[in-house]
Amino acid sequence: MLFSRLRQISIAVLFLLFPFSLNSFADSDFERVRYGTEKVDGLDIFYREAGNPRSKKPALVLLHGFPSSSHQYREVLAALGDEFYLIAPDYPGYGDSSFPSKKEFTYTFDNIANVMDKFLIQKGIDRYVLMIQDFGAPVGFRVATKRPEKVAGFVVMNGNAYEEGINKAGWGKVIDYWKKRTPELEEHIIKNVFSLEGFRWQYTHGTRNPDAILPDNWNLDYMKMSRPGQHEVQLDMFFDYQNNLKKYPEWQQYLRDNQPPMLLVWGKNDAFFPVPGAEGYKRDVKDIDYNILDTGHFALEEEAPFIIKKMREFMHKKFK
Repeated sequence: MLFSRLRQISIAVLFLLFPFSLNSFADSDFERVRYGTEKVDGLDIFYREAGNPRSKKPALVLLHGFPSSSHQYREVLAALGDEFYLIAPDYPGYGDSSFPSKKEFTYTFDNIANVMDKFLIQKGIDRYVLMIQDFGAPVGFRVATKRPEKVAGFVVMNGNAYEEGINKAGWGKVIDYWKKRTPELEEHIIKNVFSLEGFRWQYTHGTRNPDAILPDNWNLDYMKMSRPGQHEVQLDMFFDYQNNLKKYPEWQQYLRDNQPPMLLVWGKNDAFFPVPGAEGYKRDVKDIDYNILDTGHFALEEEAPFIIKKMREFMHKKFK
């Protein structure tokens, strides 16, 4: 009791003597990237965050792609926490979030989006800009159509919502898999997509300087995707991806009706989502900052300085 009272007095004295230095320390501490977990429906959802959650501007919610995790947004988090609040969760089964078995959790985009929606509600994030890439697009658009009043805008980075944005040659056997799930097709996908070389290719294909891409990306992904049961989970996700295409008209109508401001930064050499997918957004969104970049699927790996600069400008201009 005495110790507790002395501690309270000491803290009060510090605030009286050094109010400005303590406030400055708190502000700088907010800028740092921090890590945590949130319990959602019994799952531990891992997240990275930076910036002050009490910021008056909308939060930036960063939704990752396949086969990655919130790790793909490491440079964005480190750079923009000085002015904005950012949070990047890992989906169930990805990164450092819980990896429940297929018996415990049905791996579909609907279910992952529901977990992300609950995660944002529990974290008290009521107004946000969604940054979407790859798998992040079908997750993000499900959240946006469910909570249009909460979505202030979009940063789209090779996140597709148009049929012309599906490169049939790049998707190859996955499209065949949508028609019929066979052991032969599953073996082909596991061997060519879920391998270490397959992951490396996703990060380096279409880049100007493949040797400059951080190997940690595919090494971390391969480690996580090699856990027992992961191949079966990812095959379920690949099979379910066809249901995203069926929702494209709904998502396009959402964009036309709500007109969220959009920053688009798109790697033009993406083997999966070519530039026509980016062009589709220009038909439906009036307020769009449209940028096509000479890089691949994970544009941040080669164009982080440009994209981060554009994000800062976008947040200042649209959310004064």
